[in-house]
This record gives sequence, structure tokens and C-alpha cells, in this order.
Amino acid sequence: MNDSMASCLERQRRHVFFTWSAQRCAEPLVIERAEGAEFWTDGGKRWIDFESQVFNAHLGHGHPQVVSALHDQVDSLVVAHPAAVFESKARLGERLAEVTPPGIDKFFLTLGGAEANENALKIARLVTGRFKVLSRHMSYHGATMGALSLTGDWRRKPFEPGIPGVVRVPPPYCYRCPWSLEPSTCARECISHFERTVEMEGPENVAAIIVEAISGAAGGFIPPEGYLRALRALCDEHGILLIVDEVMTGFGRTGRWFACEHDGVTPDILTMAKGITGGHAPLGAVGVTARIAERFEEEVLPAGLTSYGHPLGCAAGVATINVIESEGLIERSASLGRVLLQRLEEMQNRLAPVDGVRASGLYGVMELVDDPVNRVPWGRDAALRDAVRARGLHMAIRDGRAFIAPPLIVSEALLAEGMDRLEDALVEVMKSDPVGETESGA
Repeated sequence: MNDSMASCLERQRRHVFFTWSAQRCAEPLVIERAEGAEFWTDGGKRWIDFESQVFNAHLGHGHPQVVSALHDQVDSLVVAHPAAVFESKARLGERLAEVTPPGIDKFFLTLGGAEANENALKIARLVTGRFKVLSRHMSYHGATMGALSLTGDWRRKPFEPGIPGVVRVPPPYCYRCPWSLEPSTCARECISHFERTVEMEGPENVAAIIVEAISGAAGGFIPPEGYLRALRALCDEHGILLIVDEVMTGFGRTGRWFACEHDGVTPDILTMAKGITGGHAPLGAVGVTARIAERFEEEVLPAGLTSYGHPLGCAAGVATINVIESEGLIERSASLGRVLLQRLEEMQNRLAPVDGVRASGLYGVMELVDDPVNRVPWGRDAALRDAVRARGLHMAIRDGRAFIAPPLIVSEALLAEGMDRLEDALVEVMKSDPVGETESGA
């Protein structure tokens, strides 16, 4: 590392926290430059971005159309009061209404996904006058206190008890079914358990059900067909609002604008962030139906943020939606997703630890196990992280799962190169451990 970058790293360690890390153990990337689906660290090492930074850089790094839009916005208006009216803000609302599921028509703007879910919770309680919210175990909805309270993974636990009124049910984790069922015996317990929980909690007390359309960082669980439709029907029956969290899966990640479209469902409230600007500026949004929006025509909506509808975020959001459309990135995600799934299935056939592969668009997950019969997690995440980093592959590996989520602009050749690097890393880790084998059944 050259002296300048070493100094930068030391200065940052001294004065700026690293997230989700014990500070002395943090292993940051010292990024010098980036372009498309690649970036370069100190010394010129080339990396393939298989995580879209943190699942948000849908357009890769420095997309020229978004960068140009940001320059234009800086030249015209760079800061504005939350109530200010300006072109990119009005246009963002119009464009969001055009690409979100039919019926979602008005938007509360935020700086990110946690704030979007936080405000979705507020809106649901205000509209229904009810208190309880049902969410899922093994979910993640953000790091603010309300969003963490909805969350069902380890990040919630240091801050419990959190806000009251949240009830959790098991997720649709088909690979490790909470009810020990297999596809041949599946009775959709993941749906009927929601129904029983609503009954036991009292439907008159339940304001909302919040679910990720496809779970994000907690596991990448793709629900069975009809899952969201069943929740939609349950909510309609009891006057409960359905909140679908699309922070990670929105804006083309799964081969549709939003993952709930795979089940043909429009939620009452749709939350989004990350890919909304391709990672080029902070922005999130809460989309609601006209019925909910009408509630606040005469009644005060007691919610707001200092940087609500920030001009730079609005400009980046409009430009990003335009790029996704003009470059056909929804279709591209779906097409390359089929290529990704085929490669994952081939790796599952060749490599003993790889099991339970799944993909929806350019969002793929593989389970890594020591025992595929009993599906025991393999416990070598740290070794695999080191191996992929050594090969210049930036990706998320946690809890015995590897996540593949490159920018939607990734080329098929670069996708293949990244998968080659991942496979090489897996083989290296397998060879270094006596449990590992390079061929299934070998």
C-alpha cells in the first residue's frame, strides 16, 4: 500500500467507525477507482464486484448518465427545504408511479431503506389505528430502532426489547423448512402459520404484515409460488395492511421491477431504497395506494426528515429509472439470471459443499454444507472469504451461504469470470480441509 493510501486508512480508523465490525478486526477495501462492475484497490488490484457494493450499485460504478444528472442538479439546485417544489422531485414521483406495481401512486421519500420501513410502520399504525405488526424470523428491515424491531436476525438482539407490538413467524425457508417438510410433503405451513398467528393475536389488533418479497441479507429465501398472494388474501380478509420490503430486491434485481410482481401482488405499502439510485446517492421511498394517500389529504401526516427529497437523491433516482429502461436492464437481469442459475446448478453437481442453490434474476445464493443429507452448515465462511478476496472477488459470505449479486450491467463474460473465481476459491478451501472433496461422491 502506498504511503498516501496507508495514511488515509489510518486517519479513517482513528476517526470514523466501520459498520458491523469490531473496529480492530475490520478489513476494509482501500478503493482507488471503479468503473462498471469492477473496481481497483491500492496497488492496482482488479476486483469483480459480485455484491454491487452492498446490494445497491445496480448500475455499477459511475454510470455516465447518472453522473451527468448529478452534475446538472448541482448546477441548478443542490439543497432544498423538505417542502420545496422542484423539477427532479416532481419527476421522481411520476417515474416511481410508472414503474411500481399498479395501484402504488404516492411516495414518502427517505434517505434509505431503514427509514422507509420505519415510516411504513408509522403509516400502517396511523391508518389502521391498530398496534401489532407481524414480521418474520430470519429477516432484515434496517438498523433504526423501529426497523430493527421488525427484523428477525442477529442484528436485532443487542437492542432488545425494541418497540412493542411485533410478533414474528417462521420464514419460507424451503431448504431448511421450519416444519421439516420437503417439496413432496409441503402443505404451505409457512402460509397457514401466518393465518393461525393472526387468529391468535386477534386480527382486530394487527395493523400490518411486513415481509421481504425475497429475503435479503438474512438468507435469500425465495418463497413458494402463491405465498404473497395468500398473504394478500389474508390481509384483505381482516383489514390488515400488507407491507412488502423491496429495499434489496427492487429496481430489477430479480428480473422484474419489483419481486412482488413474480406473484402478481400489489401491496398496500411498498418500501424501496438501494437500487433506486443505483447506489449513486442516498434515497429511499415508501410507496402507498391511493386509499392510504387519501387518508392524509385532510389529516396531518406526522412524519418528515431534514433531507426529505434531497435534490441530488431525486436527480439520481430519475436518471437511474431512465437508465434501467433505456438499457433494458430488467430483461437483462432476467436473462443473465438464467445463466447464473445454470452455473450454480453445475457447481452443485460438481462440488460437495454446494447445495440448495437458487436464483431470481441477478440474485443468487448457494448453501454451503458439510453434510448435504442433514444440511449441516460447513462452518468455513472465514476461509472462503479469504480465498475470494485473494482472487479479487467482492461478495457476501455469511452463515454458510454465498450471495451472488453483481450490478445489472455486468457482462456475461465478467459474470462467468467471477463464477470461475468463486469456484476456484471453493476448491482451494475444500482441499485445505480434510472434510472437503472436489467432486461430489468422490
